[in-house]
Amino acid sequence: MATLPSAQQPTAGLKQRKVTTITDASVLVDEPEHEEEDKDKPKEEIIWGKTPDGTVFRVPTTHDVLTSLFDPRQPKSHLDALTLFTLSAQIVLFIALPRNVSQILFVLYFAFWRTAYDAGLGWVLTQQSKKRWVVREVKNRGWMDKKRRPQVAAWIQKQLEGKMGKDYDFDTLPIEYNTWLIFRQFVDIILLNDFVAYCMFAFSHFRVPNNLSMTMHLLRWICGFLLIAFNWWVKTEAHHVVKDYGWYWGDVFFARGNLVFDGVFEMAPHPMYSVGYAGYYGLSLIVGSYAVMFVSLAAHAAQFGFLLYFENPHIARTYGQKKMIAQRTPLVKRRTEAVLGHRRTTSSISNADTPDITEAETTESEDEPREPEIITTPRSGGITPLSKHSSMDDKPTEIMTAHDLLNRYFHKDAVVLWNLDLLRSSDFTLVVLLGYVLFLPLVLPKLSERACLIFFFLHALAWRLFHSFGLGLLLKAQSERKWIVRHFIKHYHFPGEEGAKRAIEEAFDNWKSMYNLSLCMTYTSFGALAFKTYHIPVNWTVGGELLRHTLGFFLVFLHIWTASESFKVLGLFGWFFGDFFIEDFPVQLDYSGIYRYLNNPEKSMSGAAVWGLALLSGSKLVFALAVITHLAHWWFLSAVEMPHMKKLYGDTLRKEAGFTRTIRKVATKNARLLESRLAKQAPEIKKVAEEVRETLEKAFEETADAFEEFLAKSQPKLVEVMQETRSLIELSKNRLILPRVSSNLSSYDKSKYSLTLVRPSADGALRWHIGEPIHVKWNAPSNHSRRDWIGLYRVGASRSRLVTEVNSQGHWRPIVDEEWDGDTALHNERPGVKVPEHGEVTFGGKALPWRTGNFELRYHHDGMYNVMALSAPFEIYVDQPSSFDYESVHASLAKIVVLGLDSDPALVPACTLPASLRSQALGDPVLDAEDFRFYSADQAKRIAEGIKQAFGIEFAEEVIVADAKLSTLTKKILEGRELLAPFSERGEA
Repeated sequence: MATLPSAQQPTAGLKQRKVTTITDASVLVDEPEHEEEDKDKPKEEIIWGKTPDGTVFRVPTTHDVLTSLFDPRQPKSHLDALTLFTLSAQIVLFIALPRNVSQILFVLYFAFWRTAYDAGLGWVLTQQSKKRWVVREVKNRGWMDKKRRPQVAAWIQKQLEGKMGKDYDFDTLPIEYNTWLIFRQFVDIILLNDFVAYCMFAFSHFRVPNNLSMTMHLLRWICGFLLIAFNWWVKTEAHHVVKDYGWYWGDVFFARGNLVFDGVFEMAPHPMYSVGYAGYYGLSLIVGSYAVMFVSLAAHAAQFGFLLYFENPHIARTYGQKKMIAQRTPLVKRRTEAVLGHRRTTSSISNADTPDITEAETTESEDEPREPEIITTPRSGGITPLSKHSSMDDKPTEIMTAHDLLNRYFHKDAVVLWNLDLLRSSDFTLVVLLGYVLFLPLVLPKLSERACLIFFFLHALAWRLFHSFGLGLLLKAQSERKWIVRHFIKHYHFPGEEGAKRAIEEAFDNWKSMYNLSLCMTYTSFGALAFKTYHIPVNWTVGGELLRHTLGFFLVFLHIWTASESFKVLGLFGWFFGDFFIEDFPVQLDYSGIYRYLNNPEKSMSGAAVWGLALLSGSKLVFALAVITHLAHWWFLSAVEMPHMKKLYGDTLRKEAGFTRTIRKVATKNARLLESRLAKQAPEIKKVAEEVRETLEKAFEETADAFEEFLAKSQPKLVEVMQETRSLIELSKNRLILPRVSSNLSSYDKSKYSLTLVRPSADGALRWHIGEPIHVKWNAPSNHSRRDWIGLYRVGASRSRLVTEVNSQGHWRPIVDEEWDGDTALHNERPGVKVPEHGEVTFGGKALPWRTGNFELRYHHDGMYNVMALSAPFEIYVDQPSSFDYESVHASLAKIVVLGLDSDPALVPACTLPASLRSQALGDPVLDAEDFRFYSADQAKRIAEGIKQAFGIEFAEEVIVADAKLSTLTKKILEGRELLAPFSERGEA
């Protein structure tokens, strides 16, 4: 059926979201679904829904697809009849057609329905989520309006009333709900045909391999049926949690409460996209076909594409909340009962605009005590203030915050090959060493093959021993005696009152470089050995060559995904074992992301890549090194990391992960049911259930999220490729575009088009400070298009005054907002809708060019590039201080910062606010009057560009985020100009 980034589905992959119900007609109230134990309660639960316009209605009872479609007692609509006909036709064709024809037909038929699901439904749901497109189309076309389209409305009403219960009233329910009911019937057609087409395709490839023993056949079939049974259990449990509302994406049409995740959703991330497709691989095992397996992999990957394209963005839009970047949180050091996110993680440093999907999920049920989410180091005492002063003498001493402390110890450090800067000696050394390792096979041609293999093996072994035991012993000594910090204090001089803190910073900086170098060299040398021993198979179809390569690549990608997911939770602080060095930081440990399901992903899945490379190479030597690697890393986790965690956090370490808790609940629930029926056997059943739980905990913790790897493994690379491609396309567009133009403008009177700039000041000058909103009034004839738009361009960028030849780079605004979906014009026919002949448009935020110069506005026709009117040229400038002293630079910078933050009172420095708002903004004792914050990295980029334009000093956005204080940035600008002034050709730094 369908699935969500945190939602679920039951047949072919449905949704994964459970929502709390609305039990009050006036407000949305979070109330968990009733558990099975409450079935005997006589009181009927009333569920309320709420449309985007605020209409609250009672949600009628619905039936699941299996009941409504296959129960002969339930009435059938025309769409149900169509669904049953298409399903029956597939079975008849499978029986009637020759096997070779069935194989071709059903793979194409399955591809059609899979495309209709992932691409078709994905697009429709995305448009509905963003623009309410489905409901808007139904309204515009009058399909449920008995006055405009009486026959269509009557047919729809008949289809719905025949399937619904007595509590359903077509005329009183909002159009959003009725549209959803019709939509879900089309979803049933797609999902069920997708499922049956896959089964027919798989059955057409059924064979009994003749090169396997009977034992292998039995093992293959048993494993296959177990995977299918597990798939069925996941889907049914998911449907029990999310109900029809989540199954059919009800929250895209109307609200019914907040997301609450429990049950199967605690077992694995996105279970309906990951383990919920285990049946694909079970059926592949049963039919014994590589073709079925690879088609299953492709279909599974397409489902993850659906997740990335629609589900995750929709969840973020609907349930996400903005997080402030550079939010200053006090270092309140206290020990509380809390949870652990494996290592040490700092969620307070997240720069995400909206929470991660797993952060928005809640796994605790109503009847379980909720575990607190924060734990701090036991070594901490009270708040540790740090004396810092700005230029203002009366400014009070500031409290050191988590944001400031984090940016003291982390400076865009290289993580593997991310954040590399070849002007840093450590990064340069890393690149040189990696180059030597990668080109070693080319520079050792004179050695015998045996000697080369021995050399590569010893080289990889040495790095593994150093990484696990060498660095492990160093970390162990640091944990027990602060040995690394002691070394730097003993051998190096750090002047000043904060010499000890500088020693810690120096020790930690060197540790980070050494750890990253060792990590890269360990895996690169292992990969070089695997490459040296690899031989391309002569015949891929003989033996298990194809399966071996498939599993090998799967394990490598699983490792990459596990590492990336772990890094998302741990951050730089946890990745580099920050709590071994930094005692001041109040480590916030949580169970978001992958740690929601596993206590320690490193223990179970971080070594997947070495086993994958061992499979790919097929070498006993590589296999032996993989065993050594696994044992060495196990020692590191057991002897170094775990003792430190126990010492630091004691009994607060979580005993059960989400996956284990889910299995325990299922086992306990079944044991109770059996106990009520078989009281005599209850003790034995409990014993068996406990044994099963313990066994499954150990076994499945290592394989729980295997299929999920397709999701996030591709996400970072795809995002990077898309960003690079987009930048190249935008660059080329800026130089030359092939504009879409209309050849027939004779019916439009161009003399009636005009653009008039609203002057920003009384002096009448057409000048706007960089970042200031620009207001423009427009006029057009009565027959102009609702898809007209206005673009902002540098004067001279386009030579023609009739057609714009360059891209606007995002600096444009539509005449009518609802006629556009992003940069795409919507061709909606609106007969009878009056077109306004004049109006006002405001350019602000991203629509403004954050650079100085002379610009003009161009009025364009019907989503095309035909120019109908031009504005008068105007100037965008930036205030440059008359003298570069502290007060002048501070004043100019304050204006840039305020405009860069969209003049949002929640973000701008309190010192720039009116007196009436300043005291309210300074209510937080940690917040300084000079501090500012961000909602997105784009705001930091704007400020950096404004500083470059005004002062000639370039700062990366990370520097702006790290400082986030007017006084600090002012001092940096002054220091930078003083340092670089001798090298400036025009007196600018």
